Amino acid sequence: MRFWGVRGSIPCPGPDTVKYGGNTSCLEIRADERLVIIDLGTGIRALGEWLMANDFKKKGRIDTDIFVTHTHWDHIMGFPLFTPIFLPVTKLRIRGPVTFEDDSLETIIGAQLSYRYWPVRAGELAADIKYEQIIETTLDLGGGLKVTSKYLNHPILCLSYRLEYMGKSIIAAYDHEPFRNLFPVDPADPGYNEEAAKEGELAAAEENKKILNFYKGADILIHDAQYTTDEYSRHLGWGHSTYEQAIDSAANAGVKKLVFFHHEPGRTDKRLEELEKNYGGASGLQVMMAREGLILEA
Repeated sequence: MRFWGVRGSIPCPGPDTVKYGGNTSCLEIRADERLVIIDLGTGIRALGEWLMANDFKKKGRIDTDIFVTHTHWDHIMGFPLFTPIFLPVTKLRIRGPVTFEDDSLETIIGAQLSYRYWPVRAGELAADIKYEQIIETTLDLGGGLKVTSKYLNHPILCLSYRLEYMGKSIIAAYDHEPFRNLFPVDPADPGYNEEAAKEGELAAAEENKKILNFYKGADILIHDAQYTTDEYSRHLGWGHSTYEQAIDSAANAGVKKLVFFHHEPGRTDKRLEELEKNYGGASGLQVMMAREGLILEA
């Protein structure tokens, strides 16, 4: 697997983000000859150029499965700059969730390619692109590669993906906040209801347990860690985790290696280095920061 974009919310190029990178979410995963891409953030532009210089040069075509975690802009905005979409020999199977809106996955992603925003329209693309809206499911991609999806806690429907191949597993869990009780728990609160408060605690605990079961025993867990604990108090409900929350989840699920991902756009290389050093080896885990160009093998 190789990281091509590791930031959250918005691209942040500049002298302070050289080491870890400033592009938004994009991950390349290889299972022998099979190629899987997770998310269409701005990092996919460089991935497309690399595929043209390597896969296309060797095989004369690009054939890949793309899984979109959700349709927030930072996770799809690189698609118009993905060079393979302009080639008739390209085959893309794009899967992902859609919230309550009437628009399809194809419409949401393709809307970026309209004259209002871009000089090329979606209907003018030469590639063979198939879209599929998915929910929690397990897909067999063939050749022993299996992908299982699980809903995360984010303001819109967002899926985590667990890829399993030859006894190894990699999980991409972007844009997730631990479930919490949404009902008042203070008896002095005017809206307090004892029964609702108890039910809220049970529901949150049950959903968090489901998440840990999904993570269980993974070789590599790539996890949202956008905030420090201090920052999190100001962003409650935004759908992102802290470093400590990611560590706790990975440790409780028996994960072997934890990779912090979806870096806050204002986080400089210096600060990320400090945080990586502070959290390295936490709870007996292998812990590291995602950075553009990082290659890992499960």
